[in-house]
Amino acid sequence: MTATLLNGRELAKTMQEEINADVAAFKSAYGFAPTIAVLRAGEDPASVSYARAIEKAFGARRMGFALHTLPDSASQSEIVALVAKLNADANVHGIMVQEPLPKGIDEAIVKEALSPDKDVDGVHPVNAGRLSQVAPVGRPPMVGPFFVPATPAGGLEILKRFNVELKGKHAVVLGRSNIVGKPMAMLLLRENATVTLCHSLTADLPAVCRSGDILCAAVGRAQMIKGDWIKPGAVVIDFGVNFVGEQMAGDVDFAAAQEVAGMITPVPGGTGPMTNVMLMRNVIEAARRQAR
Repeated sequence: MTATLLNGRELAKTMQEEINADVAAFKSAYGFAPTIAVLRAGEDPASVSYARAIEKAFGARRMGFALHTLPDSASQSEIVALVAKLNADANVHGIMVQEPLPKGIDEAIVKEALSPDKDVDGVHPVNAGRLSQVAPVGRPPMVGPFFVPATPAGGLEILKRFNVELKGKHAVVLGRSNIVGKPMAMLLLRENATVTLCHSLTADLPAVCRSGDILCAAVGRAQMIKGDWIKPGAVVIDFGVNFVGEQMAGDVDFAAAQEVAGMITPVPGGTGPMTNVMLMRNVIEAARRQAR
C-alpha cells in the first residue's frame, strides 16, 4: 500500500482563490480591507521570517498588514500597552503576538490583554474556553463566537476537504500544546470523533498511536512516529516542523508511514501551507464581526 497524499499546498491554492472572493466582497460592502497587526518584541530569526511570510501572504490577497516591533528589552507593561493600543484601533481587525516573547515576560498576561474579538490566533482564554465548551456539530453551539488557532484549524480543513469521515472514528492526537495538540483534540471531538490525547510520557505510546483511525502528530520530534506505530489504512496528519540537517522533516517517519497509512500529509507541503490560509480566514471573519 502507498498512502494517498493529502496535498496541503494545492488545497491552500484553492482556498486562496476563495479568500480573494471573500476579500473583494468585503471591500465592496465596507470600503476597506480586513487587516492584521503583528506584534513582535525582539528579533528572533524564526519570528522575523514568519512575519515576512504573513506580510507576503496577506499582500497577495490584498489584505492589510501592519508590523509593530519593540526591542528585546521591552518591558511587560510596554508590550501590554501596545496590545491595548491595537485593541482600540478600529483599523486593525486581527492581532497576532509573536512568540517567543523576551525573557521575563509573562506570556499569559500578554495573551489575556488581547481583545478576544481580535485574537485571530485563538490564544486568549475566552477563545480557548469557548472551543472547549462548544457543542458537537449538529447541535446549537451553546457558546459565543470564537477563533481557533490557525494550524489545527488547517489540519481539520484538510480532513474535511479530502472527505475523511470523522464521526465515530477513533482519533489519536500526539502532543498537548495549547496551540496545536489541545485545540486539535477539541476540534475532532466537536466533529463527533472519539479522541485520545496523548504525549511523550504516555505509557506504551506506540500501541496508543496504532489504535487510531486518524493520527495527528504534534509532538515536535523529528520522525518520532515510525511505520509500525500506525494502524494500517489510518489517516495521518503531521504537524511537525523539524530539521534533520538542512532537510525539513515532520514528526512522522514519512517513508515508512507512507507504506502503512491510507492517507498522509507530507512535510513540507501538508499542514504548513494551510496555516496562513486559515489565519487569513480568521482575520476576514473578525473584520466581518467588527463591521456589523
